[in-house]
Amino acid sequence: MIWIVKNLWLIPALPLVAAGIISVNKQPKRKLAASLAIGSMAVGFLLSLCAFAATLGHGGGEHGAFREVFSFPWLQFGGQWMSIGWVLDPLTAVMLMMVTFVGMLIFIFSVGYMAHDVNFMRFFCFLALFASGMLGVVIANNLLLLFISWEIVGLTSYLLIGFWYHKPSAAAAAKKAFITTRIGDLGLLIGMVWLYAETGTLNFYEGGKGCLESGALAQMLTHATIGGMAVSTAIGLLIFLGAVGKSGQLPLHVWLPDAMEGPTPVSALIHAATMVAAGVFLVARVYPLMAAGALVGEHGVPVTTSLTIVTWIGALTAIFAASIAVAQNDIKRILAYSTVSQLGYMMMGLGVGGVAVGMFHLITHAFFKALLFLGSASVIHGCHEEQDIRRMGGIKKYMPITFAVYAVGMLALAGFPLFFSGFWSKDEILHAAHGWSVSQVPFYLGCAGALFTAFYMTRQVALVFFGSYRGHQEESSQGHSAHSHTSSPGHDPHESPAVMTVPLVILAGFAILLGVIGTPAWPWFETYLNGHHVEFDLGKLTAGGTLTLMVSSSLIVFTGLGLGVWLYGKRQRKTAGEQDVLEAFQPAIFKVLQNKYYIDELYEVTVIRFNAFAAWLCDFADKWIFGGAVLVVSYLTLGFAWLYRLTDEYFVNLGFDAGCDSIRGGGGFLSKLHAGRVQTYLRIIGVALVALILFLIWGRKA
Repeated sequence: MIWIVKNLWLIPALPLVAAGIISVNKQPKRKLAASLAIGSMAVGFLLSLCAFAATLGHGGGEHGAFREVFSFPWLQFGGQWMSIGWVLDPLTAVMLMMVTFVGMLIFIFSVGYMAHDVNFMRFFCFLALFASGMLGVVIANNLLLLFISWEIVGLTSYLLIGFWYHKPSAAAAAKKAFITTRIGDLGLLIGMVWLYAETGTLNFYEGGKGCLESGALAQMLTHATIGGMAVSTAIGLLIFLGAVGKSGQLPLHVWLPDAMEGPTPVSALIHAATMVAAGVFLVARVYPLMAAGALVGEHGVPVTTSLTIVTWIGALTAIFAASIAVAQNDIKRILAYSTVSQLGYMMMGLGVGGVAVGMFHLITHAFFKALLFLGSASVIHGCHEEQDIRRMGGIKKYMPITFAVYAVGMLALAGFPLFFSGFWSKDEILHAAHGWSVSQVPFYLGCAGALFTAFYMTRQVALVFFGSYRGHQEESSQGHSAHSHTSSPGHDPHESPAVMTVPLVILAGFAILLGVIGTPAWPWFETYLNGHHVEFDLGKLTAGGTLTLMVSSSLIVFTGLGLGVWLYGKRQRKTAGEQDVLEAFQPAIFKVLQNKYYIDELYEVTVIRFNAFAAWLCDFADKWIFGGAVLVVSYLTLGFAWLYRLTDEYFVNLGFDAGCDSIRGGGGFLSKLHAGRVQTYLRIIGVALVALILFLIWGRKA
């Protein structure tokens, strides 16, 4: 066994130790906190490189991709042992590198962004703890270990979203995120218990005995549940419910946009690059379970009920969230809904194309979306905490570095042809969706989502970086984002320090270069995950309609970019209170999109109101029905107790005492008769003799 496999646990352990040390140190040891957190991620990244190197050069063999596991007994109950451990395979290796590298850059960026925050140490403690949990999810070879790490991620997400807990909106957003994701996690927990009951193990791979290996999958396929559904399908859908909650898919997406209440580096780390990707990673990890008993589609893609549902949920989420982003004015909320949309693309990619298709977009998205979130943090920092894009404008001349890197991230997200990674990963999903044997609808939804993405990102960039700066204007009666802070007159935007811009430049480089590993001509990423040899072949660019699809998707992107430039680039907003172009054109639709299709309001009058009614009903039942029954029983008990007491004291005790007094009196009288005095005896005999004589005389007369 390779040494890195046995020591893979060090990668999540390092930030965990860093978080522990930071937590017990007194304020204000800022350098120590930052150094420990960043250092743990840097060492973790080096170990991740070693893990990645160990997986190289093993493709093309009869056993496929490299995979080694390390397990050990952890918990005994009855005569059984529960073992846990970790797995090293290409999926683990690429996720380890992404999480540690992107996390390290975000940690470095945070040093500048949070420099003046009084809770600097607490922030880095939470960041390190989160990184530990996420890395634990990645390396886990056991669903129980994954679930433990999964819940650590959920806890730290709650802590980081509500980091500025003195803001009611932040506290509410943290609770909303925690409760909503717990709904999904309940499904994951039930699926985990059911999987253990069916297979007797939660280890993914265990020398042929794991729950994702052929023996266990075949056994689950023979068992049916409700409606004749195979047990493997039911368990897969329950596990997918956990992914729906964590990755913000319909209908559990409502927490993610509100999570922007946390510091912006949190949004970059948790809600763009890592945590929300955990749901996509989970589906990729249990993909053999999702694909169990599959029918093979036209292009060799498995088709199952589980994967079909994953595809539809992803496609609907992609178009749904992208349309909402068109009408948002908070710079972070636009990116938040964009993240929800892109996560939908990833899920759709897993459903229609397999692990490599979905994971490629996950990796590219992690870099360019982290770039965009950190870029928005730089903009907010430079604009004195302003987040409303209507109160920005002309920032390009004040923040040229931020503008340049943000433009790269915007083009990568929009899928600008050839030069940006987002184009290749998005096109791979659309190509797989186009060949999906079940339906063409997800393909068209994906194309519409791509059009919306190019449009809303152009709108954002035009309003933020072009035109004239509107931050000095007084707030209009139109109202602004809840997060906006009016800039003081005379305080122009300013470029961020190097500790913030350098990570942005590095991320921008990867947002461009990562596309190389996933082009149709050189699909290195796909062959690496599948354990095949890669070959460079330019002919694949024109084979199977690939070129036609590339041209079509490019036209869609150019259409979105052109509409954005036409509506927002040429018609520059003059004042912060000016009506939006789309709002003026179609106010009713714009209002619906701006209010997020009123989903939160719908939940408010249905789910939340029902929950409140159920809580009231339970309280009423507890207080008046069950509590009343307890009071009745207690009063009856007290009544019987008083009755028993009265009976005992005034009947039993009095009768017994009176009888005892009579016996005692009689005994006292008799005792006097037996006192041993002759005089007394003679008197008694005399009295008796007189009585006898009188009786005899009386009897004779009668």
